[in-house]
Amino acid sequence: MDSSQPPSVGAVIGWTALSAVAPGAAHLRAGWRRTGLTLLSIHTAALLALLWIGLTSDLGDLAGRLVASSGLTILTVVSLMLGVAWFTLVVHSFTVLGPGTLPRAGQTVAGIVAGVLAVAVLLPFGLVGQYAAVSQTALDNVFVAPPTPLPTERRQDPWAGRSRVNILLLGGDADDHRPGIRTDSINVASIDVRTGNTVLLSLPRNLENVRFTPGTPMAERFPDGFRLPVGPGGGRDDLLFGVWEYADAHPEIFGGRKGQGAHALIDAVGYTLGLEIDWYALVNMWGFARLIDAIGGVTITVPEDVVFGKYNEGLVRAGTRRLGGADAMWFARSRTNSDDYTRMRRQRCVLGALLAQADPATVLSRFNRVALATKELIRTDIPRPMLEHLVPLALKVKNARVTSVQFVPPLINTGYPDWTKIRAITVKAIRDSVVTPPLVAATPGPSATVAATPSAIPSATVTARAEVKPGQPTAKPADPAKPKGITEGCG
Repeated sequence: MDSSQPPSVGAVIGWTALSAVAPGAAHLRAGWRRTGLTLLSIHTAALLALLWIGLTSDLGDLAGRLVASSGLTILTVVSLMLGVAWFTLVVHSFTVLGPGTLPRAGQTVAGIVAGVLAVAVLLPFGLVGQYAAVSQTALDNVFVAPPTPLPTERRQDPWAGRSRVNILLLGGDADDHRPGIRTDSINVASIDVRTGNTVLLSLPRNLENVRFTPGTPMAERFPDGFRLPVGPGGGRDDLLFGVWEYADAHPEIFGGRKGQGAHALIDAVGYTLGLEIDWYALVNMWGFARLIDAIGGVTITVPEDVVFGKYNEGLVRAGTRRLGGADAMWFARSRTNSDDYTRMRRQRCVLGALLAQADPATVLSRFNRVALATKELIRTDIPRPMLEHLVPLALKVKNARVTSVQFVPPLINTGYPDWTKIRAITVKAIRDSVVTPPLVAATPGPSATVAATPSAIPSATVTARAEVKPGQPTAKPADPAKPKGITEGCG
């Protein structure tokens, strides 16, 4: 096109719009050849660099580097700088096209369109910068910085040669009418750092006579297990869920050091399972509800009506439906007409639904609400620098095999726990999770059992029986020690 000819309104608008996606196009049209070629070359080189990064980089590692504090700061600054630069580019592209030669009406129309284009190209960069800034604030509020720098070997190898990471996941049953923290939900996620295959080990809140590692302050106070006098109302506070609260209330056990509840519970759970617990994450149950609301709810199959509240204040009706945060939490936590083991199963179903349905597109579309909910959700001792290594691991878990074992009756008698059996089952569940077993045809014969278990015990989670006709072979009862999929039995 002859650049000596004055452009029309359509040409000014068209070339300005083209410059928004191909910087330099408008400058070439206006005769600014050197500037136009330079801008196009820079743009092409940047696109090729991004393509190369996308093709050669591990997306998990890239995501991990982006959530590092320095990565988020760089992303915020670069996004805002690029946004301003692109805005300026569009405005300058419009200017060099000579809109002053257009009729007055044409100048007005072209100017309005160019202004809208300039703002439109600025918005995505501003949004990315705002997301990065919000993320950094939320993450800095949740993840604590270590008092000392990470060891050199941990910086070079985040897992320091370890094959697994064990994280204690807790649901806090806090109440405004009582002090302290009661851990209503107690799970350990044991994650294979190579494959992401995970075993979720669930301990009942009412586990009695809990032991502690010999030589620790709690073990010296309770050499025969965690047991306290029964309160005047007959209530028991010496169950597993009461360890955190008791340790926090008795700093004299720890030489006057306060806030030792988390450490005491980590020790109790780790010693019970025979695992080394790396970190804990305490989830505020109602913060969890706000997170569910932030992603627009979760779809859950409610097998039967669930009544909640001390005086039956509400009802979560049976059926498959999308539940908001409050109903999802009542479904998971209601004690009305329920025992602790049924509640553990329902909590597992809610967690599985959230893992499956909190996809990246949903999280991004509701990013600010999710970030705000996260700030009120988690209390953890995971060091902030470790987050960039945990994010790639979490992405592996998202697409890996997740199984669960619940140490509930009849598998384990919570009043008289068999500690050796618990540890043996834990070892077997972790060993079985390392490699996903191949699919094989069903054959008659005895099912595998854990060496420490004398025999397979009928599962307590069976809710219906099939009619058996005379002479028809009966199905073997499910082995309660066998790890299950996290959403198994959830509808």
